[in-house]
Amino acid sequence: MTQSVNAKNVRTALVVRETKESKVSVSLNLDGSGLIDIQTGVPFFDHMLSQLGKHAGFDLTVKTVGDVDVDSHHTVEDTSLAFGQALREALGDKVGIRRFGDAMVPLDEVLVQAAVDLSGRPYLVHRAPEIVELIGTFDTTLGRHIWESIVAEARIALHVRVLEGRNAHHVFEAQFKAVARALRDAVTVDNRVAGIPSTKGSL
Repeated sequence: MTQSVNAKNVRTALVVRETKESKVSVSLNLDGSGLIDIQTGVPFFDHMLSQLGKHAGFDLTVKTVGDVDVDSHHTVEDTSLAFGQALREALGDKVGIRRFGDAMVPLDEVLVQAAVDLSGRPYLVHRAPEIVELIGTFDTTLGRHIWESIVAEARIALHVRVLEGRNAHHVFEAQFKAVARALRDAVTVDNRVAGIPSTKGSL
């Protein structure tokens, strides 16, 4: 079950997603100031979503109660799906947005490149090195799946490439920061853009 609310011409969304495995609430304001409140029951994932909201300049509130007694998979997946849906709904008709965004973000020894197209078509290219399977208790094999889930519901094209890096924490965190900065650029309303930024007339 999913519920969503979005007022016309207001770039916000509230998505509630509820299954037998989790209950997720995501509140998103694209025109915020980086105010974040993330509580998923998975501390490292909270840290990553905080990076995403802060560096994108979004106001982002996430509340998830999931079956973390099983493992973190359902919680992380369902939260990512709900965030993707919220992003799509907050964008509305996409009138006047830049549409494309990219960023190159360093974090100590790590360098990550991210590029996004708010195209309406989901596609992910993700290149990252093999890293340890656990950061604390967090399953790092969920990394690609987080982006897959966001892309599927947001209906965006996203490329993420880790160009350099060794430390697992840094490799994860720099990806979230790079995607955040790319999204910040892509969602920006540009007064030089007339209508929908596509020759097809829709995104």
